[in-house]
Amino acid sequence: MTKPIEASIVVVDDEPSIRDLLVASLHFSGFEVATAASGSEAIEVIEKVQPDLIILDVMLPDIDGFTVTRRIRQEGIEAPVLFLTARDDTQDKVMGLTVGGDDYVTKPFSLEEVVARIRAILRRTHEQEDNNPVISVGDLEINEDSHDVTRAGQPVDLSPTEYKLLRYLMDNEGRVLSKAQILDHVWQYDWGGDAAIVESYISYLRKKVDGVTVRGADGNMHKVAPLIETKRGIGYMIREPKKA
Repeated sequence: MTKPIEASIVVVDDEPSIRDLLVASLHFSGFEVATAASGSEAIEVIEKVQPDLIILDVMLPDIDGFTVTRRIRQEGIEAPVLFLTARDDTQDKVMGLTVGGDDYVTKPFSLEEVVARIRAILRRTHEQEDNNPVISVGDLEINEDSHDVTRAGQPVDLSPTEYKLLRYLMDNEGRVLSKAQILDHVWQYDWGGDAAIVESYISYLRKKVDGVTVRGADGNMHKVAPLIETKRGIGYMIREPKKA
């Protein structure tokens, strides 16, 4: 049975091996993919395809990815851009976001990480289009406008870092995120510590989010069903509990 198309993506990279690897992985994940090998070709393909998202290498043989992004933005193309960069340089990343990029992945990258970031970007984009500031997983809700968090209708008080971690997990509902991915996204590229910080903050979140108690039909207080899961040796995920 053929998978339904999740979204259309344009992959721009001058290295055939990287293009082919991304195309194969994205097709397998349910995306429709078009490709380009240079900046000028990218602009033509993007204007023709009108994709839902663009994966764009920064270093291209003719015009760089930043220039490509500026030009398509001038043409009114608002598709989100995920930059691929070989340089783990803060200035490059700031430039990418300044010209209208949405996220970036440093080479070498894992295909799992790229797919997770694509889905997170598309989810954020769709939420913005819907003009709905509230995202939810089961009875857990985040209001992006007010930064209020509730579980089963009860307020949950989170620190800024806990909020960012929870938001990242909810953006990737049902998908396992590695400690490296979480460190990269939540603490970004300035954090020089080890993965123990992730374990600590997951523990904090569990106590606050999965520690909420509610009054049951029997009149007694019961803990809510846990949403945050640990996949040993892999990472963490959040998803709605399976119905009994």
